[in-house]
Amino acid sequence: MTAWLRAQLARQLFLHVVRGMGPALEGLRLRRPADFFHRVGADGLIGFGESYVAGDWDAADLVGVLTALAGDVDRLVPAPLHRLRRLALPRAPLAVRGTPGGARRNVARHYDLSNELFAAFLDESMTYSAAWFADPAAATWDDLAPAQYRKIDRLLTQARVGPGTRLLEIGSGWGELAIRAARRGAEVVSITLSKEQAQLAGERARAARLPAPPEFRLCDYREVGGSYDAIISAEMIEAVGARHWPEYFAVLQRRLAPGGRIALQAITMPHDRLLATLGTHTWVQKHIFPGGMLPSIPAIESLLGPLRIVARLSLREHYAHTLRLWSERYTQQRDLISKLGFDETFHRMWRFYLAYSEAGFRSGYLDVWQLTMERGRP
Repeated sequence: MTAWLRAQLARQLFLHVVRGMGPALEGLRLRRPADFFHRVGADGLIGFGESYVAGDWDAADLVGVLTALAGDVDRLVPAPLHRLRRLALPRAPLAVRGTPGGARRNVARHYDLSNELFAAFLDESMTYSAAWFADPAAATWDDLAPAQYRKIDRLLTQARVGPGTRLLEIGSGWGELAIRAARRGAEVVSITLSKEQAQLAGERARAARLPAPPEFRLCDYREVGGSYDAIISAEMIEAVGARHWPEYFAVLQRRLAPGGRIALQAITMPHDRLLATLGTHTWVQKHIFPGGMLPSIPAIESLLGPLRIVARLSLREHYAHTLRLWSERYTQQRDLISKLGFDETFHRMWRFYLAYSEAGFRSGYLDVWQLTMERGRP
């Protein structure tokens, strides 16, 4: 199919969407229509995101437009074309698969961008996952750090972390959970593939002057040894990749000591959407999180083996407002981030990423769960 014909089909599809959604898309403005239709025709939803980054279109309320689109995702493509969707979607490149080598490269592309970048828009806890607010809709920037501590403390409590607990954290972030666990008297091993995170997490732990500081290791989850009373992993499963989910859950099962508990925080998508998009390549995977894939609750449940879920808590609304606060802070810190070497293209890419993510949670397309697990009775 020629590029011209693809662009014409993209134009007709766009008009179909606009007619169907009407006022919900009033804020969307095409600045370079020909370029927009060319990119969307060539690369579908990847092209839609890339055309925003390029400046082909804009929106006064970007989150509002993306929320409307996410909430109507199943009706955006006319029904007769649904069966062709899988054939048209690009496939994930082999290079980003979550093998030990691939996982290291994937993590470096996002988390090793710059500690200073993340510090510019994260709160003092340097926590890059959903917070747990007392009142999410009313949350302000000053509420974010306490809400992150509240979220972390719930994970620790659910995993029964206390004095003498042998804790394995899979995915260190910048160290806040490990530090708070060590303050409870736990013996903490925390693993990450990000050199930048490991360095700053270690510095923060030393500054905390803990009697028994956590041990941060540059280590793949498949390489860790030992037996642990508690395992916590907060929003790391999303980076594993569907092909490697069985390995991930096998590690959880092997490393959990008898009587131990696991606290897992995971972003999820509906199971039917997981099945429809499995193995395909998205804008977020291409530009933000290479190799990643969001699981569904049924997918997680199918991989538990001897484990069982004994408690669950959704933080969906809380994540929408966490992302709102990050986005506002990013905008406020834009000049500082520019001085770190990040240009206008990067700013538009991250504005789209944060808005796209917030829209997913606002629309209900995405959810995020704290799942508490233990071994079932034989």
